[in-house]
Amino acid sequence: MSEAIIFKHFATKEGLYTAILEAKAQTEEIMERVAPLSAARDDAVLFTTLATEIIERTQADPTLMRLLLFSALEGHALAEPFFRSRLKQINLFVSRYIRDRVAAGAFRGVDPLQAAWNFMGMITHHLLLRELFHQKPPHHLTTERIAREIVATFLHGIQRPARGRR
Repeated sequence: MSEAIIFKHFATKEGLYTAILEAKAQTEEIMERVAPLSAARDDAVLFTTLATEIIERTQADPTLMRLLLFSALEGHALAEPFFRSRLKQINLFVSRYIRDRVAAGAFRGVDPLQAAWNFMGMITHHLLLRELFHQKPPHHLTTERIAREIVATFLHGIQRPARGRR
């Protein structure tokens, strides 16, 4: 494909980059998978499903993470569309869910947005180690088990202890 054909469809580099992000981010698909789970208030299922979706989609196409990191590290203006298209939407969903669970008394009085960032940070760190530094987890750790362990560690930190347990 020639450069002329590309610019026939995309008037600017930003338009092309935005189209690439929308195709790769798959945020709508992720949200369609996890949003219905929020009504059940099964914290482990919701967070494990979200973590698994993000890990599996990134492993299937690690170029999205590379595009994000390159644009952010270079201070490129096109990093903002990625933030809006994927990170912000997922962070808002997670922080709203955490806020509701704090209000219901299921979680300690944590800051919902900071807790959402912490959760997403655990997933991101795993993906950075795996995709950028080529650190492979032991073979017995499937993606599902990795997601469950991330979620267990996260929830153990924000859930209120059961009565009689400290």
